[in-house]
Amino acid sequence: MTWHNPESVLVAAVVGMLSGTHTAIWGMYGDAIHEGFEARRFARSVIVGILAAVAIQSVLRLTVPHAGALVMLFGLAYGVERGIVEVWKTFIRVEDQAKYTIPMQFSVRRVPVASRRVRFVAGAGYVIVVSVCLWAISRIQPAVARLPLPLRASLVGLVVGAIVALGGAWKDAPTEGFDRRKFFRSPLLTVAFALVLAQLTDSYLQLAIAAIGYERATAETYKKFFFPAKPPGKFAGRPIRFPDMLRRRRYLVPVYVAIWAWVLGVGTLALSATR
Repeated sequence: MTWHNPESVLVAAVVGMLSGTHTAIWGMYGDAIHEGFEARRFARSVIVGILAAVAIQSVLRLTVPHAGALVMLFGLAYGVERGIVEVWKTFIRVEDQAKYTIPMQFSVRRVPVASRRVRFVAGAGYVIVVSVCLWAISRIQPAVARLPLPLRASLVGLVVGAIVALGGAWKDAPTEGFDRRKFFRSPLLTVAFALVLAQLTDSYLQLAIAAIGYERATAETYKKFFFPAKPPGKFAGRPIRFPDMLRRRRYLVPVYVAIWAWVLGVGTLALSATR
């Protein structure tokens, strides 16, 4: 099956739907007890995930439905969806920040920047910096080709993990203080996933983006489902305004677990095929 067949587009759409649904569920699980359930917000990640996966497939021509391609596509769609949504929420969306303990809008020393023009400029600068980093990762491939594969993969994972960690520290540290364990969690996870995914792709760019995707999926699963009584940092200290969601949010947990089971199953098949 090749990328331009209708079947490959359908497969990409399904993978994107799975990645977007995964994101939407952990977002709802943590936030809905504080701000209620909003179908439009839930559907946003699903739709962006589908569009991201279809676009990625049309550009990269991954060999779906082979297991390795599915694993990469899921991570890539996850990483791209997270990047798009986070940039939109931070630099573009206009929303009352009073409900948050940690402002979700671009802020300087806990003070949200009111000027839309300044936010747009800051957002453009952020996108440019991240894009340059990803471009540099893709261009250094020949220069480090003689290094052992684990070292190359670790370097890629370390760079993108540092980007995630610095972005999180900029947003959270002014309110929560600098948490060393939290800061290094993202680089450790991206390095770990890069080491695994390096067996499925020889593209450093794909490796970088997919590692971010799986890091986000894993970190948010840990925070939301292993510590369900602990509110997200952005709602720390805020009362539960929608207690009925404590019960209703459980309905989607089996779907969430099923998506993880699919990812782990396909990943096992993909890695087995490389041996």
